[in-house]
Amino acid sequence: MSTTIKSIFARQILDSRGNPTLECDVTLANGITGRAGVPSGASTGENEAVELRDGGNEWCGKGVRNAVKNVNEILAPEIVGMDAEGQTIVDERMIELDGTANKGNLGANALLGVSMATAHAAAQAAGKPLYAYLGDDNSNVLPVPMFNILNGGKHADNTVDFQEFMIQPWGFERFDDAFRASVEIYHTLKDVLHHRNLSTAVGDEGGFAPNLQDNEDALKIIEEAVDKSGYTWGEQIFVALDPATSELVSEARKLGKEGYCFFSSEPDKIVSSDEMIDLWSDWCKRYPIKSIEDGLGEDDWSGWKSLTERLGSEVQLVGDDLFVTNPFFLQKGIDEGCANSILVKVNQIGTLTETFRAVELAHEHGYSAVLSHRSGETEDTTIADLSVATNCGQIKTGAPCRSDRTAKYNQLIRIAESLGDKASYGR
Repeated sequence: MSTTIKSIFARQILDSRGNPTLECDVTLANGITGRAGVPSGASTGENEAVELRDGGNEWCGKGVRNAVKNVNEILAPEIVGMDAEGQTIVDERMIELDGTANKGNLGANALLGVSMATAHAAAQAAGKPLYAYLGDDNSNVLPVPMFNILNGGKHADNTVDFQEFMIQPWGFERFDDAFRASVEIYHTLKDVLHHRNLSTAVGDEGGFAPNLQDNEDALKIIEEAVDKSGYTWGEQIFVALDPATSELVSEARKLGKEGYCFFSSEPDKIVSSDEMIDLWSDWCKRYPIKSIEDGLGEDDWSGWKSLTERLGSEVQLVGDDLFVTNPFFLQKGIDEGCANSILVKVNQIGTLTETFRAVELAHEHGYSAVLSHRSGETEDTTIADLSVATNCGQIKTGAPCRSDRTAKYNQLIRIAESLGDKASYGR
């Protein structure tokens, strides 16, 4: 068969933070090669699939030579000869070879590189764009982006505790118009910061990372940028937050306390789950907040239930560290009434097959799904295609800045062009 996998080869490359990551080539009998680069997170959930790192002194302990070796010496001999069009069969065989619940044996980065590269090769062999190959004839929804335009927390060395302040351009009919508006707001925000004598240096995902008076000041500055750009705050442009509160919990525990520590702005300030919920409730009354990701810590299930009961009918409450793209944890959230949305990161689970299962489970139970990048990215654009293939209607892939982020947006522009009049925007 022309789509029989002839060879698999992995190598170590660098991600957007200058750390090693894994890239994989899958070559078919017909000579077509699919290539994929694996992303890496900074703020990670404790239940994520294992990203295998080498340790030791080389590459500051972050090398992935062992994961590369696992692809070339363990996975490749077993997968070569299989049909690339059998994505599920390939992925399930790799899961079987790893033999652990968290990919801790061979590494999720090893499995994911092969999984994504296989899909790219098969799509090329079929003569289809990746989104059309992985989706179907109804895969035509261009996602509403979450533009991370102001950074704090673990993504920036500043006085802002919360990790991501994002804008979402919901109030548009076309992706192109929504994208243009957001880029204009991003550049206007830079001018606003400059006129305030604040830093316009950027964080891991391209958002600006100034020292601010307090966390809420981020929202005020973004509102000013939206107004000065000529767009309507709360009608065309909305706010999405990712405070990454599991990091606040970790900082509190370092002090021997329970709760949420405001480690960047007020290191002595520790608040309870109820106080965090009160904060989000207050902000939602005063700002056009559409989405809050990881509003509480990954182990705070009772708090998540309270948060969902209080805000879930009005705001998208996204579980990232809570669900780690894992159907097991998502089902727990569904059963316990926690959150109403899942963030989907391919390297949290390790294969495309498992990624699709998580999205399908979410949609079956009325949860939204948001396809997401990681803070350590490559020029790989797979998640742009996945967002359209799944019709999830939302994508989170950073600011319109830095080529590792703009690569995804540029791919969405190409997909929009390919779909033409068949495209719809948002969900």
